[in-house]
Amino acid sequence: MTQQASALPQRDVRIIGLVGAAHFASHFFQLVLPPLFPFIRDGLGVSYTQLGVAMAVFYAVSGIGQVAAGFLVDRYGPQRILPAGIALFGLATILAGLAPAYWMLIVVAIVAGLGNCVFHPADFSVMTARVTPSRLARAYSIHTVSGTLGWAAAPVTLLLLNDLLDWRMALIVTGAAGIVFALYVATQHLFLRVAPHEPHAADTTRPAQGAASTAQLLFAAPVVLCFVYFTLLSIAQTGMQSFLPSLMPHVQAITFALATTATTVYLVASATGSLIGGFLADRTSNHERIVGGGLVGAGVLTLALGYIPLALATAFATVAVAGFLTGITIPSRDMLVRSATPAGSTGKIFGFVYSGLDLGAMLAPVAIGLFLDGGQAHLAFAFMAAALIGTITAAFLVKWGTRRAAVRVTNI
Repeated sequence: MTQQASALPQRDVRIIGLVGAAHFASHFFQLVLPPLFPFIRDGLGVSYTQLGVAMAVFYAVSGIGQVAAGFLVDRYGPQRILPAGIALFGLATILAGLAPAYWMLIVVAIVAGLGNCVFHPADFSVMTARVTPSRLARAYSIHTVSGTLGWAAAPVTLLLLNDLLDWRMALIVTGAAGIVFALYVATQHLFLRVAPHEPHAADTTRPAQGAASTAQLLFAAPVVLCFVYFTLLSIAQTGMQSFLPSLMPHVQAITFALATTATTVYLVASATGSLIGGFLADRTSNHERIVGGGLVGAGVLTLALGYIPLALATAFATVAVAGFLTGITIPSRDMLVRSATPAGSTGKIFGFVYSGLDLGAMLAPVAIGLFLDGGQAHLAFAFMAAALIGTITAAFLVKWGTRRAAVRVTNI
């Protein structure tokens, strides 16, 4: 018993490291094309609008595909699906480097979307089943931070490769590296395998699936509320991560370059908050309270950015604290989803609710673009703050619905 207990931390570290590396890869490959858009635009003779459409196709395929990927993960196991997703991302990147015309970029977007859709169902299936429950929230937080680091690494890496080679070879080399990494992950199947006999796979604190149909499972109130939660949070996060450089010069006395730096500050602060949030979430079952406290603060600060003139240092501090408070809620967010997930359905549920992130990522640019085009940048901040407040409401309703479901199961 003692040897088995002492081996658990080592096994957890190995599993968390593998899943974190896979999540790093997924976020990295999400951003391999945008840094090269100016070069791709000139090379293929396309417009930025066309490139934006290709990215929209990517997110649409990814969002729809996540639901199907969740079923594949539960049926065939994450140890098979995860390396396949990484390989598809690598293949799509190579095809982008070989693209003779714009139509190939649409094919690339579809293949990449199919690759991207597997990560959240597979990653959370592995972590939920294989990581010791007392460390699970920290595993979720490291998973989040790994993805953020992938976003940060992609632009630097691709621009460096573009300087050394050219944009086509930069993409081909990056894609080949992705396929090599996929082959490595495939060799780690023993650590990624999820089977019914796993000691943590059937957590008694979670509702039983019983004979519920797929529709009953996915459209149960707590699960739908989780989907709404993810969509609203994605609207706010996408707005801050993607549009802060465009928005801040309109509402604060700040240049585009400084606003771009503020975006980096936001991402770093969010990653730091997520790490700390993992420790907090492992020490409480009241995850909705962490979400409520963090997002109320983030919402107020987001409004302040849009409506109160701030000194430069104060504006940066406001961005940093807003990012930190948003990040600190993310592990609790994932623990709330876990509490609403029947045992044996982790892939399906996480695949469904995480598709809300893709929906939010599609909706936010349209709305914020309209605010910018209409000269109402401050309304974009109000829009993002409202999304954060709506997220809080969804979090408390998820907790309430999960408790009601548990009571019904107990009384049967």
